[in-house]
Amino acid sequence: MQLIPAIDLRDGRCVRLRQGDFAAETRYPDDPLELLQRYRDLGARWLHVVDLDGARDGVRANQATIARLAAAGGIALQVGGGVRTRQAVDELLALGVGRVVVGSAAVEAPEDVAGWLAACGAERLCLAFDVRCDAGGTPMLRTRGWQRDGACSLWAGIERYAGTGLRHVLCTDIERDGALGGPHLGLYRTAAQRHPQLRWQASGGIATIDDLHALAATGAAAAISGTALLEGRLPPEALQPFLRAA
Repeated sequence: MQLIPAIDLRDGRCVRLRQGDFAAETRYPDDPLELLQRYRDLGARWLHVVDLDGARDGVRANQATIARLAAAGGIALQVGGGVRTRQAVDELLALGVGRVVVGSAAVEAPEDVAGWLAACGAERLCLAFDVRCDAGGTPMLRTRGWQRDGACSLWAGIERYAGTGLRHVLCTDIERDGALGGPHLGLYRTAAQRHPQLRWQASGGIATIDDLHALAATGAAAAISGTALLEGRLPPEALQPFLRAA
C-alpha cells in the first residue's frame, strides 16, 4: 500500500478541515511548495492536493498555487476540488498534473464523467466518493464539498461506472476526516472485497503507523494522510515501506 501525503488549499494557504466543516478550519504556517519538497524528500511518489475553494464553490481559486506545485517536479500530483467540467480536467492536465480527481460530477453526471474516462484514460482520472455511514452502516454519498446529499450509496455510485475501465477510486469517510480517530477499516475492507478490480484510496482518520498497517491489510491500494503528517504524528523512519510502495 502506498501512502500519499495530502495538502488542502484555501486562499492559497495550507489548511485542514475537521469532518468537512469549513468553520472548523486549522491553518498551518507551512508554504505549500515547502511541504511538497518535504514530502518529496521523504520519498513520496505522489502528492494529493485539494482545492477547497473549488470543492465548495466550484471556483478553482488556487490554480496558480497548483501550477507552482506542478512545476516543482520530482513528485506526481493528484489534484481535485471543483473539477466539474471536461475543460477543468484538461486545464489541470495541461498544467502537468498527473491525475485529476473528480468528485461531485462523478455522482451528479456519471455519463459525462464516463466519457472523460474514455477520452483521458483510466490512469489520468480518479473518482472521489465522499461518504457518511447511515444508521445501518451503509456508506451514503455526499457532494459539493460534503455539503449536499448525493442521494445514493457508495455501492450504487460505483455501479454506474461498470464497464468504463475505471481504475482509481478515492473514498473519504467524512466523519473521520481530520479527526485522528483511526480509519474506518470495515468500509475499505468491504470496498476491496466488492470491487477488487479497483485501486482504492482510503482517506480519513489516519493517526498512527499502526493505522497504515491495518489499512494495508484491508486491501486498500493507497492511503491519504494530511493532518497526521502535518502534525508529525507519523515517524519518517517508519514511513518508507509505504512512501516507496508501487
